[in-house]
Amino acid sequence: MPMDVAPTRSGCSEASAPSRPRTRNKPARTLLQGALAAITMLLLLSSTAAARRTSSRDAETAGGTTLKVLSSRADLVVDGEALLEITVPTGEEAHNVTVTVGGQDETSAFAVQSEQSLRGVVTGLLEGPNIVEAKLADGTGAKITLTDHPQGGPLFAGPQVQPWTCPAGALDSQCDQPATYKYVYRSTNPENKALQPYNPESPPEDVATITVNGQTVPYVVRTETGYQDRDQYSISVLYNPNEPWSAVSPQSQFDHKMLITHGSSCGVAYESGTPPGTLTSESGGVEWALENGWVVMSTAMDNSGHDCDVVTQAESIYMAKQRVIDQYGTLRYTIGIGCSGGSLTQQWVANAYPGIYQGLLPTCSFPDAWSASNQVVDYHLLNYYFAHKEEWGSGVTWTPQQEAAVDGDPTTKNALVADAGFFHGAEPGYACPGTTTEDRYNPTTNPGGIRCSTADFAINVFGERPESEWGPEEQALGHGFAGLAYDNVGVQYGLAALREGKITPSEFADVNGRIGGVNPETIAVDPSRNVADPTALKNAYRSGMINETNNLNQVAIIDCRGPNPEQAHDAYRAFAVRERLQREHGTSANQLIWEGPLALRAATDCQSQGLVAMDSWLSKVEADAREVPLATKIIADRPSELGDRCYNEAGEVLNAHSICGTSVVPLYPSPRMVAGESITTDDTQCRLQALKRSSYAYSFSDSEWAVLKSAFPTGVCNYKKLGVFQKPTIPWLTYQTASGQVIYGGKPMRREPVSKPLRKH
Repeated sequence: MPMDVAPTRSGCSEASAPSRPRTRNKPARTLLQGALAAITMLLLLSSTAAARRTSSRDAETAGGTTLKVLSSRADLVVDGEALLEITVPTGEEAHNVTVTVGGQDETSAFAVQSEQSLRGVVTGLLEGPNIVEAKLADGTGAKITLTDHPQGGPLFAGPQVQPWTCPAGALDSQCDQPATYKYVYRSTNPENKALQPYNPESPPEDVATITVNGQTVPYVVRTETGYQDRDQYSISVLYNPNEPWSAVSPQSQFDHKMLITHGSSCGVAYESGTPPGTLTSESGGVEWALENGWVVMSTAMDNSGHDCDVVTQAESIYMAKQRVIDQYGTLRYTIGIGCSGGSLTQQWVANAYPGIYQGLLPTCSFPDAWSASNQVVDYHLLNYYFAHKEEWGSGVTWTPQQEAAVDGDPTTKNALVADAGFFHGAEPGYACPGTTTEDRYNPTTNPGGIRCSTADFAINVFGERPESEWGPEEQALGHGFAGLAYDNVGVQYGLAALREGKITPSEFADVNGRIGGVNPETIAVDPSRNVADPTALKNAYRSGMINETNNLNQVAIIDCRGPNPEQAHDAYRAFAVRERLQREHGTSANQLIWEGPLALRAATDCQSQGLVAMDSWLSKVEADAREVPLATKIIADRPSELGDRCYNEAGEVLNAHSICGTSVVPLYPSPRMVAGESITTDDTQCRLQALKRSSYAYSFSDSEWAVLKSAFPTGVCNYKKLGVFQKPTIPWLTYQTASGQVIYGGKPMRREPVSKPLRKH
C-alpha cells in the first residue's frame, strides 16, 4: 500500500495524544546515549494493538465492492476532478463495472488495473456533493459522495484575507487561469551546461538522453504553472514529449515520488506570488530528484516569507498534491526540503497536518514561527533597553560582554540581526507586499486598514481579541484584531548571567524592572510586560502554530545543521525539536542531525546527500508490511548506516553515527533559556511561583529588591512545569463551516467519508 495516501480522521486521532506524560527532560545532547535503547524497545512492541485498529473503511466494505479516492479525502476534492480506485470482490471482474457520476455514465474514464481493480479520473464534478456509483451487473456495488471545492479555495483554512491582488491574466477574483507549460532540455553540447529552452513543435537536434527506471528517455523537463487557492503552484517533471501521460498510465520514467521545495523568512503578502523554484533551488537535490523520475513541486504559499501561516500553507500544499496525483499519478512518498522559513513550513505542517509529508530535510531549522517569536520579541525589548541605558539615570552600566550574557550569545549581533530581520512580523503597519501607504493600517490615520502582522493574517487561527480588551481602534471598527500569543510575565531576564557572576544584582534588577513589553498596535515599548490573550495562546498550541511535535514522529527527519555566525538562525533549534520529540514520545530516533562547520548548512551538499539517504530510508518503511504504527516503522526501518553525522570543512563525513559537538556547532541559548527555560523553548506563558529573596544566593539591596517586587508582582517563572495552555497540537483542524463561515481556532475534521455498499434492488 502506498505511504503517501489521503489522511483520514481515524489515522490522525491516534497521533493527537502524546505517547507518554509531558514532562521536562535532560538536555538534548544526552538523548543520543539512549537512542539505541529506544530503537530496541520499539522493535519489541507488540503488534496486537495495531491489528485491533483496523480501518473503519476496510471494516465497512470488507468482502464487497469499494470506491476509494486516491488523490484526497472524499470531502476535500478540488477543481472538479479526483483519481478513484474501484475494487471488486473475488469472483467478480473489474471490466464488468459501470461507473456513474451524478447519474452520468463515466465508465470510459476508468482503466482496468487488475482482475479486481480499476482506476480513473472523474472530471467535471460540480461544486458541492457529487455521488459516484460503481455497479456490477447484478446491481450490487458501492457509492461514495465526493465534495468538490473551487480551485481558488478555501478548502479548510476558512475565509480568505481581503483584499487580494491577482496577477495579470486572472479570469476572476480568485486568480483562476488555465495552467501553462514550459519545457527545457539538456544539450549534448558540453558547452551548454545550463538547461536550454525546448519547443515541442520544433524539437532541437541536440537533446541528450537519460536512463531512469531502466528506460532511456529524452532529457526534457516540463514545468506546469497554474493557480490554486489564489496563488501560483509549479510542478516540474522529467517528461517525454513523444508519449502521453495520465494519472492512470504515467510515463515509464516516473518513480511516483515527490520533492517539495520551500522558501525562506516569515512574513505575509496580500497578493499572488511565485513559488520557490522547482528547476533551480537553493535547497539542493532538485536536479537529482528530476533525474531519478521524481515530481518536484512548490507553491507560492509554501514560502513562509509570503505566507507565514501553518493552515494556509498546509491547504495550498494539499491542493497542489491533489493536482499532482490527478494529473501525474499516485505518490509513494513526499519529501520536503528547505532552509529557514522552508524548514519551518516542513516541520509545523507535518505536525499539524500529518500525512502531507513522509520525510523532512530541514536546514538552518526552525520548529515553528511562534515559539521562535518569543526570542525575537525578547531581543527587541532587550535591544531597546540596552540602546537607552544612558537615559535610565539608574547608575547601572553595561559592558558589551554583559549585554551578550543576557542575550545568550557571545556577541549582541545575533539579537540585532533577528530584530531587524524578523520583528516586522509583529507589526500591523509593516509595508507588506500587496498593500500601499493609503490602504495599510495606521493606528492614527487608518485604523481600519490592511494589517500586515502575521497574527492578523492568520486571524482564523488565533481568533479576535475579546471585546473587553478592545482598544479605541477596535471599538470604532466594531470588531477585534487578532489576539496576542506572546507573554513575558515572570521572565527573569539574565538569571543565568547573574548566577554565573557575569552581571551584578543591581544590573539584574534594573533590566527586569525596565524591560516592559510591546504595544501590539504601535509596536512601541511599553512599561508593562505583555500578557498573552488566553484564546490566542490556546489556539497557538492546538493549531500547531507552536509545534509540540506530538505528530512529528510520523515522519523521518534529517536536519542539516551548521553554526550560526550571528545570522539569527540559532543552532540550538534542531535540538529543540529533538527535545520536544523526546518529551512527547520518549524517543527522538526518527530525527537525525547532520552537523558540520559550514555556516547554517553543515556542508555544501548536506541536503543532497540527505535526499538520497531519505529515499533509501522511506523505501524501507514503504516495504514494511507489518501491522505496527507508522512511527514504529520509521525508527525500526532506518538503514543501519544512517545516524547522526559530522562533516569536516571539505564536506567529507568524519563520523556517520554521531554529531560533531559544540566545538564545531556551538549551541548558544536564547534570552528565555538564560532566564531558565529548557531547550524546548515552547513555553510561551510560564507557570508562576512566588518571588522569594531566599531563592537567590545574592544580596540585593532593599531598593533593588523593591524593583524586583514591582517587576514580578504575581511571581516568577517556574520552568519545571509545562506552560499555561501548553497542550499537544490537534491534527487536521478545519477553520470553516460547510457554508464557509469562519470557525475561529478551528475544529477537528469529521471522519473521512467512505464508500457504502449498493444492494440489489
